Amino acid sequence: MPSSDKPTTTDQDATQGGAHDSRAVTEAALFDAFGGVRGMVETVLPGLLFVTIYTINKDLHLSAIAALGLSLLLVVVRLIRRDTMKHAFSGVFGVAFGVVFAMMTGNAKDFYLPGMLYTLGLAVAYIGTTLAGVPLIGLMLGPVFKENLSWRTRNPGRKKAYAKASWAWGLILLAKCAILFPLYWWADTTQLGWVLVTLKIPPFLLAVYLTWLFLAKAPPPIDVFAEMEAEERAEKERKAAAATEPAPPAQQPHPYRGEA
Repeated sequence: MPSSDKPTTTDQDATQGGAHDSRAVTEAALFDAFGGVRGMVETVLPGLLFVTIYTINKDLHLSAIAALGLSLLLVVVRLIRRDTMKHAFSGVFGVAFGVVFAMMTGNAKDFYLPGMLYTLGLAVAYIGTTLAGVPLIGLMLGPVFKENLSWRTRNPGRKKAYAKASWAWGLILLAKCAILFPLYWWADTTQLGWVLVTLKIPPFLLAVYLTWLFLAKAPPPIDVFAEMEAEERAEKERKAAAATEPAPPAQQPHPYRGEA
């Protein structure tokens, strides 16, 4: 190979740097989409408090009120710090539904039932949307990566990565449901609660890691927002150029026109 055809050290460094930047962007986007470490902790704490109090005194009302109060406190803290609220509000709604179910039935295990049904529905959604050719992970992360739905028709490698990630999420959540639903019927509240708390973070981390792995190896996203901005700038430049162009000279009448 001629020396001019060999990749230079600078080219290799640029390629490696671009790959590193792509992985860093993917990691940051995933943390933003799924709440990061703080979001994971906030999803665990209310359920952990519920099962801890119920294990000690078997008081459903006290356990439920304490869990709901902690969820509201986490929202207040985020409001004070002016942090993003989407994960905190979803946690409050999840705990509130659990409290309502448990209070209505008088069965402490029903505190966990809405969350379990949500997990099952989410697993079905991941698998169903992937089979339909519109993987849910792509719908969720497309706006985060500023690519919207461009991956569906313009970036087949990225669509494939989203499909793999959605399959991973769906199957992991189904496996989690396969453990929890039998326990809902056969185990007592404390057993179900501690198993659910234990299974809160590890499956989530596995799914996020697999998503990061698939996307890090996929082609980079197409920034449709940057494309739209570039088109707007080009259109403004065309209009400005047209406005500054000199007008064509007026056509003079022929000196003999009209003469016999």
